[in-house]
Amino acid sequence: MSSAPSVPVRRYAVVGTGSRAGMYVRSMLGAHADVAAPVAWCDTNEVRMDVYDALLAEHGVAPLPRYAPDAFTALLDEQRPDVVVVTSPDSTHTRYVVEALDRGVDVVCEKPMTIDVEGLQAITEAAGRSTAQLVVTFNYRYSPRNSEVRRLISEGAVGDVTSVTFEWLLDTVHGADYFRRWHRDKSLSGGLGVHKSTHHVDLVNWWVGDVPETVSALGSLAFYGDERASERGLGPRPARGRDGADDDPFALDMAADDTLRRLYLEAEGSDGYVRDQDVFAPGVTIEDNLAVLVGYRGGPVLTYSLNAHSPWEGYRVAINGTQGRLELDVVERTHVHPGSAGKMLGPDGKKAPVVDPSVTHVDGEGGARTFGSRLVLQRHWEQAEELEIPEGAGAHGGGDAMLLDDVFRGPGEDPLRRQARYVDGVRSVIVGIAANESLRTGQTVRLGDLGVALDDDGAQSSQTSEPRAVSAGV
Repeated sequence: MSSAPSVPVRRYAVVGTGSRAGMYVRSMLGAHADVAAPVAWCDTNEVRMDVYDALLAEHGVAPLPRYAPDAFTALLDEQRPDVVVVTSPDSTHTRYVVEALDRGVDVVCEKPMTIDVEGLQAITEAAGRSTAQLVVTFNYRYSPRNSEVRRLISEGAVGDVTSVTFEWLLDTVHGADYFRRWHRDKSLSGGLGVHKSTHHVDLVNWWVGDVPETVSALGSLAFYGDERASERGLGPRPARGRDGADDDPFALDMAADDTLRRLYLEAEGSDGYVRDQDVFAPGVTIEDNLAVLVGYRGGPVLTYSLNAHSPWEGYRVAINGTQGRLELDVVERTHVHPGSAGKMLGPDGKKAPVVDPSVTHVDGEGGARTFGSRLVLQRHWEQAEELEIPEGAGAHGGGDAMLLDDVFRGPGEDPLRRQARYVDGVRSVIVGIAANESLRTGQTVRLGDLGVALDDDGAQSSQTSEPRAVSAGV
């Protein structure tokens, strides 16, 4: 009896050793250790690399070679990785992605893969001339509720899609967190329009199987920032969130969480980065309220809204089609308490920051798990039907585990085509970039005028016109 062929272990260099890198590193040390191994770090911060070397030591792995960002070329020369995982700040992605692709090295890039037109042009040109593969990790596609929406549309449950309404609500813990860290500076992050496009516009692109064509946007900084604080008479504020009063709803106690403490609080002396700037301190250049209108090549229209200071967190989606309507309501956290950014109960029952409820699904003090999802289909001339949503174990309803399988083992046979290629990354982030341009000019932006290719041109892509093409007849 012949044995199954062995799969070679691929060598991964990790660029950016903040919290997001942990998902990939832990996977390489655990469920995917048979096919993936980390071989080098690249970061500005020695302390953060120390933290990940300590994690390796727990698994009997020796410390890895370290490289500063300006030594990335040397990393490629000396370590010869098969893949580069890019989890550094968004504005830095382009340089690493382009150089790795030009060297024939595969890339796994966290979303958004870049923040501006120049970055998109450079990446698409590099991807077009390279034999290497660029994967952009869209974990929201893998969430079972979102996959179920894709399946229903592709099977013609609502006929041809005519319009989508998508309302996203970030609460005063998770939403506020974008105004504490480097995301508050649009030159580093592109703002929430860029950041959230790579979650939500990608979902809509994937659901409807179409290509965005025009973008119009309105938005403002209406809640956070020093000017808004002054207008509401909040008085003097601390420069850092940790210095807020015990009942300050925007205080963040990083010392209470081992990950935040080790990766950021104890690492400040290495490069000066402060993870918990006060949300009302000067320097906020991003919007906290956005409304975006997207027109698609095939006819559907997306109406998207974002609020980053909501009392609860979740999203509401309505998809209208020629044969009916599909509605998805998701509550990821029902409410927050004053001071709860540093006092929420974690999954282990200890008080610690729980910034993103989509990862743990834990509410404020008391740890009540009161999140939930509701999926309703109503076809023309029929009663509304509430549909069951399959749920998996782990973060994002089990979506993260499936994403990591696709990243490290390949997608295999997936009728929903969830694994994204660089074309999908382009089609999502360009909407956020165009929204910024529309905010600046007050004009509708035609994506075709931005000088970035939006079509496949032979590149492997998960996008397909299938959802519209297979709609059932009346």
